[in-house]
Amino acid sequence: MRLQSLYRGACLLRNTATLRVQPQQRYLSHGLLQYSREVSQALQNDIPVVALESTIITHGIPFPQNIQMATEVEDVIRNNGAVPATMAIMEGKIQVGLDGDQLESLTKEGTSAVKTSRRDMAWVLSQGFTGGLTVAGTMIAAHKAGIQVFVTGGIGGVHRGAETSLDISADLTELGRTPITVVSSGVKSILDIERTLEYLETEGVCVAAYGPSTHFPSFFTPRSGHHAPHSVNSPAEAARMIYTSLQLQLDSGVLIAVPIPEDDSVSHLEIEQDIQNAIIEAEHKNIKGKEVTPYLLKRVHEMTQGDSLRANMALIRNNADIGSKIAIELAKLQNQSSGHQRPTQQPRSAGSLHPAPSGGEQGRPVVIGGTIVDFTITATDPNLKEDGGSYPGHMRQSFGGVGRNIADGLARLGSNPFFISAIGTDGHAESMLNYCSHMDCSGIAQHETYSTATYCAILRHSGELMYGVGDMEIHSTITPKYIARYEAKLCQAPIVLIDGNIPESSMEYVCNVCDRNQVPVWFDPTDLHKAEKPFHSDAFTKIMYTSPNINELRHMRRGLMGGTGEIETGQTDDLPLNTLLEESVEICRQLIEYIPNILVTLGKHGILLCRNSSQDNPFPYKGKIVPNHSRILKTTTSKCKSEGALTAMYCPAYAQGQQQVPLVSVSGAGDSMVAAIVYSLLRDIPAADCIKYGLLAATLSLQSHHAIIPSMHQKLQEHNIKDMCWRDSHLEI
Repeated sequence: MRLQSLYRGACLLRNTATLRVQPQQRYLSHGLLQYSREVSQALQNDIPVVALESTIITHGIPFPQNIQMATEVEDVIRNNGAVPATMAIMEGKIQVGLDGDQLESLTKEGTSAVKTSRRDMAWVLSQGFTGGLTVAGTMIAAHKAGIQVFVTGGIGGVHRGAETSLDISADLTELGRTPITVVSSGVKSILDIERTLEYLETEGVCVAAYGPSTHFPSFFTPRSGHHAPHSVNSPAEAARMIYTSLQLQLDSGVLIAVPIPEDDSVSHLEIEQDIQNAIIEAEHKNIKGKEVTPYLLKRVHEMTQGDSLRANMALIRNNADIGSKIAIELAKLQNQSSGHQRPTQQPRSAGSLHPAPSGGEQGRPVVIGGTIVDFTITATDPNLKEDGGSYPGHMRQSFGGVGRNIADGLARLGSNPFFISAIGTDGHAESMLNYCSHMDCSGIAQHETYSTATYCAILRHSGELMYGVGDMEIHSTITPKYIARYEAKLCQAPIVLIDGNIPESSMEYVCNVCDRNQVPVWFDPTDLHKAEKPFHSDAFTKIMYTSPNINELRHMRRGLMGGTGEIETGQTDDLPLNTLLEESVEICRQLIEYIPNILVTLGKHGILLCRNSSQDNPFPYKGKIVPNHSRILKTTTSKCKSEGALTAMYCPAYAQGQQQVPLVSVSGAGDSMVAAIVYSLLRDIPAADCIKYGLLAATLSLQSHHAIIPSMHQKLQEHNIKDMCWRDSHLEI
């Protein structure tokens, strides 16, 4: 995405001073779900996540033991290689994973928080209250968040005397309709275990004891005297059962009952007597409904002088250990199977909304990058100050993202690119897809848990950029795993273009795939802060083309040198042309050994093309034979030097006699240039003429509020490059 200082005469200048605002600890991803950064990154990278309930923190275990238990359980899960996601309702959102401050706040809130099950969720959320999620509430939240394994102490069940009170926990019905695996020490021993097992059978819930026998545990003790219908003896065996259940799409849950370790258990006879006494007390005090379980647990804790609490904390730690190992084994099965996709985590393709245009699938250029909704605010008051006041101005919405713009330009020119990107499911996404109806959007992932990327530029009356604010979190979901779905398209493409918005791991993956298949890669840095990304791996050695501005070029050199050294950045249009050319050539001299074609955009001055071969050579693409070379100039690191000698050609922004255009917006000028150059090189147009088509496309873009003008193809056809003369100069090196 490029939004720059706007001033008369500008051309091909990109933003050098944007402010990217990133949340520090967590971010609102979509709707009522708010993910912690740790959980978000885990889900993006397919690291197993284990859900944890919060009622046990607010109503089950008193402070300060509750915070000790919560942190120990999370540590157990992390130590096994999974990520914990304690779930609660806070500030009107379902928090999927809590940071340290949130966890401490919740533990101190205690019973002041609302005990929240399915029936309570809408009310608690709408009121903005804090809610401790029960087993049922956590199952709902985990399923919506894309988490498949949930660890707790014990689930609710059929209460003793339910034949007259009809007191049956919502946990049981939730297990019957939500495909989540719950790992617990069975049901709480204060309940009627036999009737609970009967009810679970009626609900169609798969119940398995963990271990060599089918003995069903009794929470504080390893055996209740009742049996589960099945047993699993290891995390791998449990994972296979869960995996098969998900394949069947039964839409019901799995309960894995883990017995408390013998060393941590308490006497069955003693605990049973205490439970009976506590039940009698509750009846005498007329304690009913959702208040019964917390009261009974509290009284049993007091009667056992803390033994029950110590056992409770021990069994939860043990369940977390086994549950996280099951989650890891389940993830292995899902990652090994190309045919199985987790329905709650896989983004849906936008292609169902806009099918691909007609045209062959072979040899289509591929573009991978950002899709952004741009907002430009221009103050009409020339005396704008940063004093907190309100000023009149104009706001305009447009659609951008470097990757999207380039794909848009190629589509309008008739090259039918395949575009890989990511958007949300919000209103911005719908508007974006409608605007891009002429493009093939089948490679755009739609995520329910992320907002479509947005960027807002604040401009002075003169058009000078004050600062920009962007929400770009969704770009982190353009992962190697997602791109790998379309690996065949990368292998067949004549050229692949990537922008600086995508993750470094994705850049490395794309460059490796293309290098193996002799497909040239074009890297557009997008922003000076992203220009160094390819240099954090060996991806830069497999890039054929790049199109930085001078500030991005400086950062690329710093990336080549290991990321050290200070860089002077800022506006460069006031610098003499010769100064810019000398600096650019000197930097390109260092980069050209690895990147054979460097197109440096010089703002109002035009463009500098540096190559490691003759300027007369055509631009290579897959299958294009270059003189004196049996294949494209550079396909492997070992061949990166190719011809080796640097050549440079400078082209001014305008042809001789061409009038300087009235400036409307520079947003998209550079992207238009790249699209036109790629379109031209794929038609075997000489390299110098490709550059001129690119400059002409940029000039057309400057006259429109659209990043890519809809009439781009028609406008370019109206000009005959052969009849236009640029004062291009072959520089002496």
